[in-house]
Amino acid sequence: MKRKALQWHPAFQAALQVELMEDREFLVFQEEHNLSKKPLQMDTLIIKQRKDYVVRKSIGKLFRQYNIIEYKSPEDYISVNDFYKVTGYACVYQSDTRKVLEIPPEELTITLVCSHFPRELVQHLKKRYQAVVWEEFQGIYYVKGLMFPMQILVTNRLSREEYIWLGRLRGGLEVTEIEPLAREYKSNQEDPLYQAVMDLIIRANAEQYEEVRKMCDALRELFADELEKREERGIELGIERGIECGIEQGREQGILLNLVSLVRKKQKKGMAVEEIAEILEADLQLVQKMYHVLELHPEHTDTEIVELLKM
Repeated sequence: MKRKALQWHPAFQAALQVELMEDREFLVFQEEHNLSKKPLQMDTLIIKQRKDYVVRKSIGKLFRQYNIIEYKSPEDYISVNDFYKVTGYACVYQSDTRKVLEIPPEELTITLVCSHFPRELVQHLKKRYQAVVWEEFQGIYYVKGLMFPMQILVTNRLSREEYIWLGRLRGGLEVTEIEPLAREYKSNQEDPLYQAVMDLIIRANAEQYEEVRKMCDALRELFADELEKREERGIELGIERGIECGIEQGREQGILLNLVSLVRKKQKKGMAVEEIAEILEADLQLVQKMYHVLELHPEHTDTEIVELLKM
């Protein structure tokens, strides 16, 4: 089954809002903010509703009233060109107003977010602008001497205690790193922001393994509820179910087993074949065949149904 590309930016947007949840009522988050009528967008614009409000988390200590965020996924990096692009965004945003200085330049900040420290960019800023760069907080670097106050967030270096989500928004996590996520997610699993981040982290870390079944039982237990919801949404059908059942025959067997289980549940609810296929994003002819076999043999187990389908 072909895997969909991981959508890091929406998950980052959600993680950023989760991390700043305590300050949520004082901040306005504008995702993919359009700078003009033409396609020119910031990743995120955070506006403080009260100019004098001080954000509690370290990520927001630099914030003024208007704060431009540029994010790069774990596979990407912040380049010298990215710095000039985002600085250009700030200039366009400041100038695209009805009144002169309607947005005071001193009320603008830039935040660059990436997984790895941008050494080439930092060297360029020091050489070209004699900028001063220092680590103000763990994983958060301030840059002084530029047009606008700027900070660089290196997510791999952030405090894991303070930044439970941003600090783990990547693949290759160890089980011990994922456990704190599961504990916090358990009490917030109905929140769409938490759902968006957790779904991406699960997908990113499932893909880290050549065979998902190699993931340990502890990880499966931590994410049991979330994986069940993903099955309902038709995401990578059967892989997680394959882990649960201990199926060694491979992904195809796991996919069929899981699909049979889901078709059976929908059939019991009286849903039509076409509707089931659409909801599960599955092949209509395959679902029709399963539906028919389940009608003929309702007493059979999922495994027995799969064997009948292969005959």
